[in-house]
Amino acid sequence: MTDRATNPAARRGRPHRVVVLALTGLLPFELGIPHRIFGRAHDPAGRPLYEILTCGLAPGPVRTDADFAIEVAHGPELLATADTVVVPASYELGPVYYEGRLTPELAAALAHVRPGTRLVSICTGGFVLAAAGYLDGRRATTHWASAAHFQRLFPAVLVDPDVLYTDDGDVLTSAGVAAGIDLCLHIVRRDHGAAVANDVARRTVVPPHREGGQAQFIERPVPRPELASTTAARAWVLDRLHEPVRLTDLARQEAMSVRTFTRRFREESGVSPGQWIVMQRVERARQLLERTELPMEEVARQAGFGHAQSLRKHVQAALGVSPTVYRRTFRQREGE
Repeated sequence: MTDRATNPAARRGRPHRVVVLALTGLLPFELGIPHRIFGRAHDPAGRPLYEILTCGLAPGPVRTDADFAIEVAHGPELLATADTVVVPASYELGPVYYEGRLTPELAAALAHVRPGTRLVSICTGGFVLAAAGYLDGRRATTHWASAAHFQRLFPAVLVDPDVLYTDDGDVLTSAGVAAGIDLCLHIVRRDHGAAVANDVARRTVVPPHREGGQAQFIERPVPRPELASTTAARAWVLDRLHEPVRLTDLARQEAMSVRTFTRRFREESGVSPGQWIVMQRVERARQLLERTELPMEEVARQAGFGHAQSLRKHVQAALGVSPTVYRRTFRQREGE
C-alpha cells in the first residue's frame, strides 16, 4: 500500500508541508518548535495552513540529548515531499561540526531535497546547511557561542553573530534554542501575514516579535536589580506611535537622563530607542494594511510615519515589498 505521507500525488490540496529532519543527539525542545508554531497556524475557517512531519536518517528511534529517544516513523525519502525542510540542532553532528563535511548518510538524505525547497535551520542545524553548500555566499547565523567557529569552518558563509535569525529568501537560519521560535513565527508572518502570526504567538504565549539580537544574551556584567528598567517607557510609547516621540520624552518616563536611558534601553532590547520605535511602527502599519482599507496617507499617519513616502521607505526596508504589494498579498489571502 502506498504511504500518503511519501506520495506527492496524494498531497494535492494539502497544506504547505514542513518536514523536520531529526538527527542523533537532537534537542527535544528545538525539535518541537516547528510542530508547535506551524501547527497552530490556521486560516479564518480554522483549516491548518501547514502539515508538519518528522523524518530521520532511517525510520526508528532517534537518540536525544535527554534521557529518552524519539520514535520517528519516516526515513529521509520524506524530504522529497517537503515544501520546507527544517534542521534543528544536534549535539552529535560529528564531522559536520568539527570538520565542515557531511557524513555519507547525511549527504544521501539531503540528496532527496528537491530544488526550490525552502530550507530552515535552528541553532547549530545551520552547520548541516553550510556543510551541504546551501549557505555559500548567503547571510546566516547560529548560536552566538558557535558563531566564530562557524565562520572559520565555512568562510564562504556571511555569518552574522548578532541577529536572532536571517532570511535570505529560500534559506533561513536562526540563532540558538528559543530563536527558533522567532524564526518560525517570522516564516508564518511572511507566509500568511501578521494577524495569523500574532494569533499563533498568543496561543503559544510568546511575543509575536522580539526586538534586538543575540548581543543582549551574551554574558556581560548584569545591571543591578534595583536599577529601573525601560519597560514603562516602551509601554508609554506604544500608545503614542502615531505622535512624534522625542528621546527626552522617553527618558522622562523612567526619570533618567537621556544618556542613561539610551544605554539602559540598548542593554535591555539590543537596539536603540529609535530603531525600536521604527520596528513597532512597521508592525502597526502591517496590521492596518492587512485589516483595513485605509488610504496610504492615513495608514502612515496612524502608524506614526507622517506621510505615505516615509511609510513606503520603512515598509520596503523592513519587508522587502511596498505597502501596496503587502496589502494586496495579505488581503487576498484573508479572503481566500
